[in-house]
Order: sequence, then structure tokens, then C-alpha cells
Amino acid sequence: MNNDITIVETLGVVVLGMAVVFAVLMLLWLLIVIESKAVASMEAKKTAAELVPAAPSAPEVPAAAPAPLAKGSCGPVMLHDVPDRTAAMVMAIVADELKTPLNELRFISIKEVK
Repeated sequence: MNNDITIVETLGVVVLGMAVVFAVLMLLWLLIVIESKAVASMEAKKTAAELVPAAPSAPEVPAAAPAPLAKGSCGPVMLHDVPDRTAAMVMAIVADELKTPLNELRFISIKEVK
């Protein structure tokens, strides 16, 4: 029995192996594209559902204009179960650590993590 393999047969095996690898890579790429489109469409449906207002049960009353911000203020802060004093200390510590004036920082909300 002669188990010698020729160069032509070797090249055939190499080409076949590379073709299999590229076919699997193309399949994975196609799967990723399909999944990303599915997630994007679900996100679009979710945002569209959020944007559609519910039927108003009472006549709409125009919202009052927000009060003007104090000079140097960067907007309101929502406090979740945090006393004003603690929130002020947290904001002061953050401003000090960042070496940035407090009126240049924007705090959106402060919540205690328990």
C-alpha cells in the first residue's frame, strides 16, 4: 500500500478547507446581520409605542413654563431618598475631585445605593 499524496491532491484539500472556513464565516456574518436587523426593528417598535400618546381622558392643560435657572446653574437635580444636605455634600466632593467649579457640572439625579 502506497500512502503517498501528490501536491495536486494536497492543494485540493487546502482549497477545500479554506472554502469551508469562508463558508462558515459568511454564515456567521449573515446570522449577525439578521439578528442586528431584528433587534433594531424591535427597538424601533418599542420607541414608536412610547412616542404614540395615549388617548387623553381629560382636556389637555398647557404645562406651566419651567422657572428660569439661577445664574451659573446647570439645571434641576432629582433626589431619590437622599436628604438635601447629603446631596450637596456629594456634589461638592465630586466637584472637588474633578477640580471643576460646581456650576459647570450637571447632576441629573442622585440616589443612595443600599
